[in-house]
Amino acid sequence: MIISVILAGGSGTRLWPLSRELYPKQLINLVNEDTMLQNTLTRLNGVEKKGSPIIICNEDHRFMVAEQIRQIGTQTPTIILEPAGRNTAPAVAVAAFHAFRSDHDAVLLVMPADHHIENSEAFAKAMNTAAKIATNNVMITFGIVPESPETGYGYIKKGKACCSDDINEKTEAFLIDSFVEKPDLETAKKYVESGEYYWNSGMFMFRAGTYIEELSKYAPEMIKQCETAVKLGKADLDFFRLDAEAFKACPSDSIDYAVMEKTDRGVMIPLKAGWNDLGSWQSLWQTGKKDCNMNVLHGDTLLHDVKNSYIHASERMVAAIGLENHIIVETSDAVLVSPMDRSQDIKHLVSKLKSSKRSEATIHRKVYRPWGAYESIDFADRFQVKRITVKPGGVLSLQKHYHRAEHWIVVHGTALVTKDNESFLLKEDESTYLPLGVTHRLENPGRIPLELIEVQTGPYLGEDDIARFEDVYGRTK
Repeated sequence: MIISVILAGGSGTRLWPLSRELYPKQLINLVNEDTMLQNTLTRLNGVEKKGSPIIICNEDHRFMVAEQIRQIGTQTPTIILEPAGRNTAPAVAVAAFHAFRSDHDAVLLVMPADHHIENSEAFAKAMNTAAKIATNNVMITFGIVPESPETGYGYIKKGKACCSDDINEKTEAFLIDSFVEKPDLETAKKYVESGEYYWNSGMFMFRAGTYIEELSKYAPEMIKQCETAVKLGKADLDFFRLDAEAFKACPSDSIDYAVMEKTDRGVMIPLKAGWNDLGSWQSLWQTGKKDCNMNVLHGDTLLHDVKNSYIHASERMVAAIGLENHIIVETSDAVLVSPMDRSQDIKHLVSKLKSSKRSEATIHRKVYRPWGAYESIDFADRFQVKRITVKPGGVLSLQKHYHRAEHWIVVHGTALVTKDNESFLLKEDESTYLPLGVTHRLENPGRIPLELIEVQTGPYLGEDDIARFEDVYGRTK
Protein backbone atom coordinates (compact mmCIF):
# COMPACT_ATOMS: atom_id res chain seq x y z
CA MET A 1 0.00 0.00 0.00
CA ILE A 2 1.24 3.50 -0.87
CA ILE A 3 0.80 6.03 1.92
CA SER A 4 1.44 9.61 0.90
CA VAL A 5 3.24 11.80 3.41
CA ILE A 6 2.49 15.46 2.72
CA LEU A 7 4.95 17.91 4.27
CA ALA A 8 2.78 20.96 4.94
CA GLY A 9 4.92 22.90 7.40
CA GLY A 10 7.02 25.94 6.59
CA SER A 11 6.26 29.63 6.16
CA GLY A 12 7.02 30.33 2.49
CA THR A 13 8.62 33.71 3.18
CA ARG A 14 9.89 34.10 -0.39
CA LEU A 15 6.28 34.63 -1.48
CA TRP A 16 5.67 37.48 0.96
CA PRO A 17 3.41 39.49 1.21
CA LEU A 18 0.88 36.88 0.07
CA SER A 19 2.44 34.05 2.07
CA ARG A 20 3.01 34.68 5.77
CA GLU A 21 3.97 32.70 8.82
CA LEU A 22 0.40 32.05 9.95
CA TYR A 23 -0.99 31.72 6.41
CA PRO A 24 1.78 30.14 4.29
CA LYS A 25 1.89 29.43 0.57
CA GLN A 26 0.81 25.78 0.82
CA LEU A 27 -2.59 26.97 2.10
CA ILE A 28 -3.07 29.59 -0.64
CA ASN A 29 -4.56 29.21 -4.13
CA LEU A 30 -1.60 30.34 -6.24
CA VAL A 31 -2.17 28.62 -9.60
CA ASN A 32 -5.90 27.79 -9.71
CA GLU A 33 -9.01 27.86 -7.54
CA ASP A 34 -7.60 25.19 -5.20
CA THR A 35 -4.82 25.70 -2.68
CA MET A 36 -1.39 24.11 -3.07
CA LEU A 37 -2.26 21.53 -0.39
CA GLN A 38 -5.53 20.66 -2.13
CA ASN A 39 -3.77 20.29 -5.48
CA THR A 40 -1.18 18.00 -3.89
CA LEU A 41 -3.89 15.73 -2.50
CA THR A 42 -5.92 15.74 -5.73
CA ARG A 43 -2.79 14.77 -7.66
CA LEU A 44 -2.85 11.42 -5.86
CA ASN A 45 -6.09 10.31 -7.53
CA GLY A 46 -4.21 8.37 -10.19
CA VAL A 47 -1.91 6.57 -7.75
CA GLU A 48 -2.80 2.88 -7.33
CA LYS A 49 -3.18 0.95 -4.06
CA LYS A 50 -3.06 4.06 -1.93
CA GLY A 51 -4.09 4.36 1.68
CA SER A 52 -5.18 7.39 3.64
CA PRO A 53 -2.51 10.11 3.49
CA ILE A 54 -0.49 11.44 6.40
CA ILE A 55 -0.16 15.22 6.59
CA ILE A 56 2.53 16.84 8.72
CA CYS A 57 1.83 20.44 9.75
CA ASN A 58 2.40 22.76 12.66
CA GLU A 59 -0.18 23.50 15.31
CA ASP A 60 -0.97 27.03 14.13
CA HIS A 61 -2.20 25.74 10.76
CA ARG A 62 -4.12 22.68 11.94
CA PHE A 63 -7.66 23.95 11.50
CA MET A 64 -6.99 25.47 8.09
CA VAL A 65 -5.44 22.19 6.95
CA ALA A 66 -8.43 20.19 8.24
CA GLU A 67 -10.93 22.55 6.59
CA GLN A 68 -9.16 22.47 3.22
CA ILE A 69 -9.14 18.66 3.29
CA ARG A 70 -12.86 18.64 4.12
CA GLN A 71 -13.60 20.96 1.18
CA ILE A 72 -12.21 18.55 -1.43
CA GLY A 73 -13.59 15.42 0.23
CA THR A 74 -10.36 13.43 0.15
CA GLN A 75 -9.76 10.21 2.10
CA THR A 76 -9.75 10.82 5.84
CA PRO A 77 -6.10 11.62 6.53
CA THR A 78 -3.96 11.46 9.62
CA ILE A 79 -2.91 15.00 10.52
CA ILE A 80 0.24 14.95 12.66
CA LEU A 81 1.03 18.17 14.52
CA GLU A 82 4.66 19.19 14.98
CA PRO A 83 5.23 21.07 18.25
CA ALA A 84 8.33 22.64 16.65
CA GLY A 85 9.98 22.65 13.24
CA ARG A 86 12.74 20.05 12.91
CA ASN A 87 13.17 19.88 9.12
CA THR A 88 12.15 17.04 6.82
CA ALA A 89 14.05 14.01 8.20
CA PRO A 90 12.27 13.96 11.60
CA ALA A 91 8.92 14.83 9.99
CA VAL A 92 9.15 11.78 7.72
CA ALA A 93 10.40 9.63 10.61
CA VAL A 94 7.29 10.23 12.71
CA ALA A 95 5.15 9.49 9.65
CA ALA A 96 7.10 6.27 9.08
CA PHE A 97 6.56 5.11 12.66
CA HIS A 98 2.87 5.98 12.44
CA ALA A 99 2.44 4.06 9.16
CA PHE A 100 4.57 1.11 10.29
CA ARG A 101 2.31 0.46 13.28
CA SER A 102 -0.62 -0.45 11.01
CA ASP A 103 1.20 -1.79 7.92
CA HIS A 104 4.76 -3.16 8.10
CA ASP A 105 4.97 -3.19 4.28
CA ALA A 106 3.71 0.36 3.75
CA VAL A 107 5.48 2.32 1.00
CA LEU A 108 5.75 6.05 1.74
CA LEU A 109 5.49 8.66 -0.99
CA VAL A 110 6.94 11.84 0.49
CA MET A 111 5.93 15.14 -1.10
CA PRO A 112 6.08 18.80 -0.08
CA ALA A 113 2.66 20.46 -0.19
CA ASP A 114 3.86 23.45 -2.21
CA HIS A 115 4.94 21.89 -5.51
CA HIS A 116 3.20 22.48 -8.83
CA ILE A 117 2.97 19.61 -11.34
CA GLU A 118 1.25 20.22 -14.65
CA ASN A 119 0.93 16.62 -15.87
CA SER A 120 -0.84 14.62 -13.17
CA GLU A 121 -1.05 11.52 -15.40
CA ALA A 122 2.72 11.41 -15.92
CA PHE A 123 3.20 11.96 -12.20
CA ALA A 124 0.87 9.09 -11.22
CA LYS A 125 2.45 6.73 -13.75
CA ALA A 126 5.92 7.45 -12.36
CA MET A 127 4.73 6.90 -8.79
CA ASN A 128 3.06 3.59 -9.60
CA THR A 129 6.22 2.35 -11.31
CA ALA A 130 8.46 3.56 -8.50
CA ALA A 131 6.33 1.77 -5.89
CA LYS A 132 7.23 -1.58 -7.47
CA ILE A 133 10.93 -0.79 -7.12
CA ALA A 134 10.59 0.60 -3.58
CA THR A 135 9.40 -2.77 -2.26
CA ASN A 136 12.99 -4.00 -2.75
CA ASN A 137 14.21 -1.88 0.16
CA VAL A 138 15.75 0.86 -1.98
CA MET A 139 15.32 4.56 -1.23
CA ILE A 140 14.06 6.46 -4.25
CA THR A 141 14.39 10.13 -4.99
CA PHE A 142 12.88 11.73 -8.08
CA GLY A 143 15.16 13.77 -10.30
CA ILE A 144 13.44 16.37 -12.45
CA VAL A 145 14.58 16.40 -16.07
CA PRO A 146 16.00 19.95 -16.29
CA GLU A 147 14.46 22.38 -18.74
CA SER A 148 17.00 25.16 -18.15
CA PRO A 149 20.20 25.88 -16.17
CA GLU A 150 18.55 26.75 -12.83
CA THR A 151 20.65 28.17 -10.00
CA GLY A 152 17.87 27.96 -7.41
CA TYR A 153 17.78 24.15 -7.25
CA GLY A 154 20.14 21.49 -5.97
CA TYR A 155 21.11 18.79 -8.49
CA ILE A 156 21.49 15.00 -8.51
CA LYS A 157 24.16 13.36 -10.66
CA LYS A 158 23.06 9.98 -11.94
CA GLY A 159 25.20 6.85 -11.69
CA LYS A 160 24.83 3.60 -13.58
CA ALA A 161 21.42 2.22 -14.54
CA CYS A 162 19.83 -0.17 -12.08
CA CYS A 163 16.64 -1.99 -11.01
CA SER A 164 15.70 -3.04 -14.55
CA ASP A 165 14.94 -6.58 -13.42
CA ASP A 166 12.68 -5.51 -10.56
CA ILE A 167 9.63 -4.69 -12.68
CA ASN A 168 7.97 -6.00 -15.80
CA GLU A 169 7.90 -2.72 -17.66
CA LYS A 170 10.63 -0.52 -19.05
CA THR A 171 11.66 2.31 -16.78
CA GLU A 172 14.69 4.45 -16.16
CA ALA A 173 16.28 4.16 -12.75
CA PHE A 174 19.84 4.99 -11.73
CA LEU A 175 22.09 4.66 -8.76
CA ILE A 176 22.92 8.04 -7.25
CA ASP A 177 26.44 9.25 -7.99
CA SER A 178 26.18 12.40 -5.86
CA PHE A 179 24.02 15.24 -4.62
CA VAL A 180 25.19 18.72 -5.64
CA GLU A 181 24.43 22.04 -3.96
CA LYS A 182 22.89 24.95 -5.85
CA PRO A 183 25.42 25.93 -8.56
CA ASP A 184 26.31 29.24 -10.17
CA LEU A 185 24.96 29.87 -13.68
CA GLU A 186 28.00 28.66 -15.61
CA THR A 187 28.14 25.42 -13.62
CA ALA A 188 24.38 24.91 -14.05
CA LYS A 189 24.79 25.25 -17.83
CA LYS A 190 27.47 22.53 -17.81
CA TYR A 191 25.21 20.27 -15.73
CA VAL A 192 22.32 20.57 -18.18
CA GLU A 193 24.51 20.13 -21.25
CA SER A 194 26.05 16.95 -19.84
CA GLY A 195 22.71 15.18 -19.53
CA GLU A 196 23.92 13.55 -16.32
CA TYR A 197 22.33 15.94 -13.81
CA TYR A 198 18.74 16.35 -12.65
CA TRP A 199 17.03 18.88 -10.43
CA ASN A 200 16.56 17.63 -6.88
CA SER A 201 12.77 17.52 -6.47
CA GLY A 202 12.62 16.90 -2.72
CA MET A 203 10.18 14.00 -3.37
CA PHE A 204 10.98 10.49 -2.17
CA MET A 205 9.61 6.97 -2.01
CA PHE A 206 10.64 4.07 0.22
CA ARG A 207 9.20 1.48 2.59
CA ALA A 208 8.52 2.88 6.03
CA GLY A 209 10.65 0.11 7.51
CA THR A 210 13.53 0.87 5.16
CA TYR A 211 13.57 4.52 6.17
CA ILE A 212 13.52 3.62 9.86
CA GLU A 213 16.43 1.19 9.34
CA GLU A 214 18.57 3.70 7.46
CA LEU A 215 17.84 6.60 9.79
CA SER A 216 18.69 4.37 12.77
CA LYS A 217 22.06 3.72 11.14
CA TYR A 218 22.97 7.32 10.33
CA ALA A 219 21.01 9.39 12.89
CA PRO A 220 20.34 7.20 15.96
CA GLU A 221 19.46 10.07 18.31
CA MET A 222 16.96 11.44 15.81
CA ILE A 223 15.20 8.11 15.35
CA LYS A 224 15.11 7.56 19.12
CA GLN A 225 13.39 10.89 19.82
CA CYS A 226 10.97 10.48 16.89
CA GLU A 227 9.92 7.01 18.05
CA THR A 228 9.33 8.34 21.56
CA ALA A 229 7.38 11.31 20.20
CA VAL A 230 4.99 8.93 18.41
CA LYS A 231 4.70 6.44 21.28
CA LEU A 232 3.84 9.19 23.77
CA GLY A 233 1.71 11.14 21.29
CA LYS A 234 -2.04 11.49 21.73
CA ALA A 235 -5.09 11.87 19.54
CA ASP A 236 -6.79 15.27 19.82
CA LEU A 237 -10.04 15.73 17.85
CA ASP A 238 -9.02 15.21 14.20
CA PHE A 239 -5.30 15.46 14.94
CA PHE A 240 -2.42 13.43 16.35
CA ARG A 241 -0.18 15.42 18.70
CA LEU A 242 3.42 14.32 19.00
CA ASP A 243 4.96 14.36 22.44
CA ALA A 244 6.40 17.88 22.56
CA GLU A 245 9.35 17.18 24.87
CA ALA A 246 10.65 14.26 22.81
CA PHE A 247 10.19 15.94 19.44
CA LYS A 248 11.80 19.21 20.53
CA ALA A 249 14.82 17.20 21.70
CA CYS A 250 15.17 15.73 18.20
CA PRO A 251 18.09 16.98 16.05
CA SER A 252 17.03 19.04 13.02
CA ASP A 253 18.11 17.88 9.57
CA SER A 254 16.85 17.30 6.03
CA ILE A 255 16.28 13.89 4.45
CA ASP A 256 19.08 14.60 1.97
CA TYR A 257 21.72 15.31 4.61
CA ALA A 258 20.53 12.82 7.23
CA VAL A 259 20.01 9.79 4.96
CA MET A 260 20.07 10.11 1.18
CA GLU A 261 23.64 11.39 0.86
CA LYS A 262 24.91 8.57 3.10
CA THR A 263 22.87 5.49 2.23
CA ASP A 264 24.03 2.85 -0.25
CA ARG A 265 20.39 2.10 -1.10
CA GLY A 266 19.72 5.35 -2.97
CA VAL A 267 18.09 5.25 -6.41
CA MET A 268 17.13 8.15 -8.67
CA ILE A 269 14.16 7.96 -11.06
CA PRO A 270 13.85 10.74 -13.65
CA LEU A 271 10.52 12.58 -13.67
CA LYS A 272 9.21 14.78 -16.46
CA ALA A 273 5.77 16.07 -15.52
CA GLY A 274 5.95 19.86 -15.59
CA TRP A 275 7.36 20.22 -12.06
CA ASN A 276 8.04 23.50 -10.26
CA ASP A 277 8.54 24.10 -6.54
CA LEU A 278 6.97 27.60 -6.69
CA GLY A 279 9.61 28.92 -4.34
CA SER A 280 9.60 32.48 -5.64
CA TRP A 281 7.49 35.00 -7.53
CA GLN A 282 9.70 34.39 -10.54
CA SER A 283 8.75 30.70 -10.54
CA LEU A 284 5.07 31.69 -10.41
CA TRP A 285 5.63 33.87 -13.46
CA GLN A 286 7.33 30.95 -15.23
CA THR A 287 4.40 28.58 -14.64
CA GLY A 288 1.54 31.09 -15.00
CA LYS A 289 -0.68 31.76 -18.00
CA LYS A 290 0.73 34.76 -19.86
CA ASP A 291 -0.95 37.47 -21.92
CA CYS A 292 0.32 38.76 -25.28
CA ASN A 293 3.00 40.82 -23.50
CA MET A 294 4.22 37.85 -21.43
CA ASN A 295 2.64 39.20 -18.25
CA VAL A 296 1.03 36.97 -15.61
CA LEU A 297 -1.88 38.85 -14.06
CA HIS A 298 -4.17 38.22 -11.08
CA GLY A 299 -6.98 40.45 -9.92
CA ASP A 300 -7.88 43.98 -11.02
CA THR A 301 -4.96 45.34 -13.06
CA LEU A 302 -4.56 48.24 -15.50
CA LEU A 303 -1.38 48.26 -17.60
CA HIS A 304 0.32 50.38 -20.25
CA ASP A 305 3.57 49.28 -21.88
CA VAL A 306 4.28 46.53 -19.33
CA LYS A 307 6.11 43.35 -20.36
CA ASN A 308 7.41 40.11 -18.83
CA SER A 309 6.02 40.94 -15.40
CA TYR A 310 4.04 39.30 -12.62
CA ILE A 311 1.29 41.48 -11.12
CA HIS A 312 -1.03 40.26 -8.36
CA ALA A 313 -3.83 42.50 -7.07
CA SER A 314 -5.70 41.20 -4.02
CA GLU A 315 -7.80 44.08 -2.71
CA ARG A 316 -7.44 47.08 -5.04
CA MET A 317 -6.72 47.90 -8.66
CA VAL A 318 -3.02 47.91 -9.47
CA ALA A 319 -1.96 50.22 -12.31
CA ALA A 320 1.52 50.13 -13.89
CA ILE A 321 3.29 51.96 -16.72
CA GLY A 322 6.51 51.23 -18.57
CA LEU A 323 7.71 48.25 -16.55
CA GLU A 324 9.58 45.18 -17.73
CA ASN A 325 10.69 42.12 -15.76
CA HIS A 326 9.08 43.30 -12.54
CA ILE A 327 6.95 41.89 -9.74
CA ILE A 328 4.11 43.78 -8.08
CA VAL A 329 2.09 42.06 -5.36
CA GLU A 330 -0.65 43.94 -3.47
CA THR A 331 -2.49 42.83 -0.35
CA SER A 332 -4.72 44.70 2.07
CA ASP A 333 -1.78 45.85 4.20
CA ALA A 334 1.35 45.67 2.01
CA VAL A 335 2.64 46.23 -1.54
CA LEU A 336 5.77 44.58 -2.91
CA VAL A 337 7.65 45.97 -5.93
CA SER A 338 10.78 44.16 -7.11
CA PRO A 339 12.79 43.42 -10.25
CA MET A 340 12.08 39.86 -11.35
CA ASP A 341 15.67 38.72 -10.88
CA ARG A 342 15.74 39.97 -7.27
CA SER A 343 12.72 37.96 -6.12
CA GLN A 344 14.92 35.66 -3.98
CA ASP A 345 15.91 38.68 -1.87
CA ILE A 346 12.44 39.03 -0.36
CA LYS A 347 13.68 37.01 2.61
CA HIS A 348 15.73 40.05 3.65
CA LEU A 349 12.57 42.16 3.86
CA VAL A 350 10.85 39.51 5.97
CA SER A 351 13.85 39.40 8.31
CA LYS A 352 13.60 43.17 8.78
CA LEU A 353 9.87 42.91 9.48
CA LYS A 354 10.48 40.22 12.10
CA SER A 355 13.32 42.11 13.78
CA SER A 356 11.03 45.16 13.98
CA LYS A 357 8.27 42.91 15.37
CA ARG A 358 5.89 44.01 12.60
CA SER A 359 2.70 41.96 12.33
CA GLU A 360 2.94 41.99 8.51
CA ALA A 361 5.57 39.24 8.77
CA THR A 362 3.20 36.76 10.38
CA ILE A 363 -0.47 37.55 9.74
CA HIS A 364 -2.82 39.17 7.27
CA ARG A 365 -5.60 41.53 8.24
CA LYS A 366 -7.91 38.59 7.58
CA VAL A 367 -7.20 35.89 10.18
CA TYR A 368 -8.63 32.37 9.88
CA ARG A 369 -10.04 30.48 12.84
CA PRO A 370 -11.67 27.00 13.06
CA TRP A 371 -15.09 28.66 13.26
CA GLY A 372 -14.53 31.09 10.35
CA ALA A 373 -12.47 34.28 10.08
CA TYR A 374 -12.16 37.88 11.20
CA GLU A 375 -10.74 40.90 9.41
CA SER A 376 -9.63 44.21 10.85
CA ILE A 377 -11.44 47.05 9.07
CA ASP A 378 -10.33 50.09 11.06
CA PHE A 379 -8.48 50.84 14.29
CA ALA A 380 -7.14 53.74 16.31
CA ASP A 381 -6.47 54.61 19.94
CA ARG A 382 -9.07 52.84 22.15
CA PHE A 383 -11.21 51.36 19.35
CA GLN A 384 -11.08 48.69 16.65
CA VAL A 385 -13.62 47.57 14.04
CA LYS A 386 -13.69 43.99 12.71
CA ARG A 387 -15.72 42.06 10.19
CA ILE A 388 -16.45 38.58 11.57
CA THR A 389 -17.60 35.60 9.48
CA VAL A 390 -18.83 32.44 11.22
CA LYS A 391 -19.39 29.39 9.03
CA PRO A 392 -22.61 27.35 9.48
CA GLY A 393 -22.34 25.40 12.72
CA GLY A 394 -19.33 27.45 13.83
CA VAL A 395 -19.02 28.16 17.56
CA LEU A 396 -16.68 30.66 19.18
CA SER A 397 -15.32 29.87 22.63
CA LEU A 398 -17.14 30.86 25.81
CA GLN A 399 -14.96 33.76 26.92
CA LYS A 400 -14.59 37.16 28.50
CA HIS A 401 -12.23 40.13 28.21
CA TYR A 402 -10.65 42.21 30.96
CA HIS A 403 -9.80 45.35 29.00
CA ARG A 404 -12.40 45.79 26.27
CA ALA A 405 -16.13 45.92 25.60
CA GLU A 406 -17.72 44.78 22.33
CA HIS A 407 -20.72 45.74 20.23
CA TRP A 408 -22.01 43.20 17.70
CA ILE A 409 -24.16 44.17 14.69
CA VAL A 410 -25.48 41.33 12.48
CA VAL A 411 -25.39 42.18 8.76
CA HIS A 412 -26.08 38.72 7.29
CA GLY A 413 -27.48 35.49 8.72
CA THR A 414 -28.56 34.67 12.25
CA ALA A 415 -26.48 34.69 15.44
CA LEU A 416 -27.04 32.76 18.65
CA VAL A 417 -25.56 34.87 21.45
CA THR A 418 -24.75 33.76 24.98
CA LYS A 419 -24.44 36.66 27.43
CA ASP A 420 -23.75 35.60 31.00
CA ASN A 421 -26.75 33.40 31.92
CA GLU A 422 -29.01 34.20 28.95
CA SER A 423 -29.05 33.11 25.29
CA PHE A 424 -30.92 34.80 22.44
CA LEU A 425 -31.05 35.08 18.65
CA LEU A 426 -29.95 38.11 16.67
CA LYS A 427 -31.11 38.55 13.08
CA GLU A 428 -29.99 40.92 10.33
CA ASP A 429 -29.94 44.61 11.44
CA GLU A 430 -30.07 43.62 15.12
CA SER A 431 -27.29 44.20 17.64
CA THR A 432 -26.14 43.61 21.21
CA TYR A 433 -23.67 45.23 23.61
CA LEU A 434 -21.19 43.17 25.63
CA PRO A 435 -19.76 45.18 28.53
CA LEU A 436 -16.21 44.62 29.75
CA GLY A 437 -15.99 41.46 31.88
CA VAL A 438 -19.22 39.82 30.68
CA THR A 439 -19.00 36.13 29.76
CA HIS A 440 -20.14 35.61 26.16
CA ARG A 441 -20.23 33.28 23.17
CA LEU A 442 -21.21 33.60 19.49
CA GLU A 443 -22.62 30.76 17.37
CA ASN A 444 -24.04 30.34 13.88
CA PRO A 445 -27.09 28.04 14.11
CA GLY A 446 -28.07 28.62 10.47
CA ARG A 447 -27.20 27.12 7.08
CA ILE A 448 -25.60 30.23 5.60
CA PRO A 449 -22.50 32.13 6.78
CA LEU A 450 -23.08 34.59 9.60
CA GLU A 451 -21.50 38.00 9.09
CA LEU A 452 -21.36 40.72 11.69
CA ILE A 453 -19.50 43.90 12.50
CA GLU A 454 -17.71 44.00 15.85
CA VAL A 455 -16.76 47.31 17.43
CA GLN A 456 -14.24 46.98 20.26
CA THR A 457 -13.58 49.78 22.73
CA GLY A 458 -11.16 49.96 25.65
CA PRO A 459 -7.62 50.76 26.73
CA TYR A 460 -6.14 47.50 25.35
CA LEU A 461 -7.41 45.66 22.26
CA GLY A 462 -4.85 42.86 21.80
CA GLU A 463 -5.91 39.34 20.85
CA ASP A 464 -4.33 38.00 24.04
CA ASP A 465 -6.94 39.76 26.20
CA ILE A 466 -9.09 36.66 26.43
CA ALA A 467 -10.06 34.16 29.13
CA ARG A 468 -11.51 30.94 27.67
CA PHE A 469 -13.88 28.78 29.71
CA GLU A 470 -15.10 26.34 27.03
CA ASP A 471 -13.97 25.65 23.47
CA VAL A 472 -15.31 22.94 21.13
CA TYR A 473 -12.02 23.00 19.21
CA GLY A 474 -9.86 22.25 22.23
CA ARG A 475 -8.02 25.57 22.24
CA THR A 476 -6.62 26.96 25.48
CA LYS A 477 -5.23 30.23 24.12
